[in-house]
Amino acid sequence: MKHTKATIEFIKEHIADDPSKLALQAKKYPDVNMPFAVTQIVGRKIAMEKVPSWGNTDGILYPKHLSMEQCSSEITARYKSSLVKGNTLVDITGGLGIDCAFLSVNFQRAVYVERQAELCEIASSNFPLLGLSHIDVVNGDGVEYLSRTEKVDWIFIDPARRNEHGGKVIAIADCEPNVAEISDLLLSKAEKVMIKLSPMLDLSLALHHLSFVKEVHVVSVANECKELLVILANDAVNSKVSIHCVNLLKNGKAQTFSFDKEEELQGCGYAPKVGRYLYEPNASILKGGAYKSISNRYNLKKLHQNSHLYTSDELIIDFPGRKFECDAVFSLNKKELKTNLGEIKQANITVRNFPSSVAELRKRLKLLDGGDIYLFATTLVDEQKVLVKCHKC
Repeated sequence: MKHTKATIEFIKEHIADDPSKLALQAKKYPDVNMPFAVTQIVGRKIAMEKVPSWGNTDGILYPKHLSMEQCSSEITARYKSSLVKGNTLVDITGGLGIDCAFLSVNFQRAVYVERQAELCEIASSNFPLLGLSHIDVVNGDGVEYLSRTEKVDWIFIDPARRNEHGGKVIAIADCEPNVAEISDLLLSKAEKVMIKLSPMLDLSLALHHLSFVKEVHVVSVANECKELLVILANDAVNSKVSIHCVNLLKNGKAQTFSFDKEEELQGCGYAPKVGRYLYEPNASILKGGAYKSISNRYNLKKLHQNSHLYTSDELIIDFPGRKFECDAVFSLNKKELKTNLGEIKQANITVRNFPSSVAELRKRLKLLDGGDIYLFATTLVDEQKVLVKCHKC
């Protein structure tokens, strides 16, 4: 992927400019490959936010926007890297190479396999700039490559989650390749396999369709679920799957909660009323389904079987989620609304096991979004529908 000196200099000089405006000025710069230059400027802007260590490395090449949109962020790639180590790694769905780059640092040798020749060319250029000369780049089909290669320590696979029309898909069977169909091949070629699945996929469905699951990692960034990672191993017993719920925070810290399905089968206590404090588990815990485990582990009472909100009279400082101090609990009749909301003009509204949507409630209560007041619309164990007014701890 060679380009003229004029194009390279143009990119350096205009790296902070508006790409859409630059695209309209192609005639002014006949010696510049403007489509390539704009792609690089757009890519670097995305990388500075998503993969800053790449964005700050001169000479890194970027592909078309779709590949940048689909690639992992640095924070999630670094988390995945913390889970693996060994002598040999094969990434059979290479893509832009971000996951492969971060995973590979824990291996003596790595292989990046990718169908698209353009992405292979980009990876071949980028890896040496990042000090990753131990990664071999292979242009080909990942499954076909596995069928003829020797056994390795780890395989990483991130199945394509778009159909032939470009639309997003979620189910394992709709992804390419279908990891459920090739799981025997994967485990015959590696001691362990890490599969990156859609964060929208129901975890119970993933566990139903996949065998030899050893661990699941539900990864969120700033309380937004980003990745569902499934680790297969030949020595795994599916009834003993450990589930790790991880919420990576912008300050570099993380909220973590690990449990297994056996623990979740145990019962939990329910609160007859809302106590002084209200707790909302982070997105990874809710996605992982640790509804009873979180209650028992932190000695909290659940408001309702389906509400997934918890309460206590003493503050649990290290709770992995949002913590609130309750100011009032009331119904939606006009008198109680007037008494408890009065002249309030705005509030943050959350709905948990409640018949109305946030939009419907906001319209009914005539409240704008934002401010320091939080309203939780939920159902109590006696099926009473209430609003809990509170503020953050």
